[in-house]
Amino acid sequence: MELKLTRPIAFFDLETTGTDIAADRIVEISIIKLSPDGSEKIRTHLVNPTIPIPESSSRIHNITDEMVSDKPTFAELAGDLAAFIAGCDLGGYNIIKFDIPLLAEEFLRADVDFDLKNRRIIDVQNIFHKMEPRTLRAAYKFYCSKEHSGAHSAEADTLVSLEVLKAQLDLYQDAPYIDMNGNKSFPIINDVEALSRFSFYTRYADLAGQIIFNEQGKEIFNFGKYKGKTVEEVFQVEPQYYDWMMKSAFPLYTKKIITAIKMREFNKGNARGD
Repeated sequence: MELKLTRPIAFFDLETTGTDIAADRIVEISIIKLSPDGSEKIRTHLVNPTIPIPESSSRIHNITDEMVSDKPTFAELAGDLAAFIAGCDLGGYNIIKFDIPLLAEEFLRADVDFDLKNRRIIDVQNIFHKMEPRTLRAAYKFYCSKEHSGAHSAEADTLVSLEVLKAQLDLYQDAPYIDMNGNKSFPIINDVEALSRFSFYTRYADLAGQIIFNEQGKEIFNFGKYKGKTVEEVFQVEPQYYDWMMKSAFPLYTKKIITAIKMREFNKGNARGD
């Protein structure tokens, strides 16, 4: 079943130097851009990460330092890539927890604003795990009856993720599921808005899951001694906590979010004349 689109959606996958969102870098990126008229454009780039690729990572994706030594850095590609996915919703496998946060870090390091506002996100892995908990290789075999021989190649993984989603649309178009509250639900599966909602377990404020939204739509901490407390409340009673976070090894996007919250409250105070 083909996706019903009202605007373009960009499926993408990253191969990286590791799994640390704040410290690791992209070594390969592949993007498939689907338009409502059914056309597709594919962009795949090897990327010089400017740091060594650990041997343990090279064993997974088969990309070595030598292969990327003469390739452009992400900073050199950032403007063109941002333009390519401008106005697009986003899709892929495990992108909510990993690919999007790491991509956002790379854009911020390149001084390119990567705005997720108004973008809908479809995570094929979360749909899969809610319905049939497995890996991407197993998902491909389960849904498409094929072997994923190109695992950990960015382009191959991107193509497989899109093919798996289309198979999911066929299989689950009328299927109920049990949500996190134990209620039976019937998603309108072939709708990007519904797929985006279904792709999330928790609403992240900062991509990395350090700051999430509570039921009232307030940003709250999702770690440490203030877990469950609103960011606004903590910064009011312990302003130095903001300084500690800014000096610590949190992702740049997390720091961007807490700075926006701090400035928002500062501006509110000025408006009140505090």
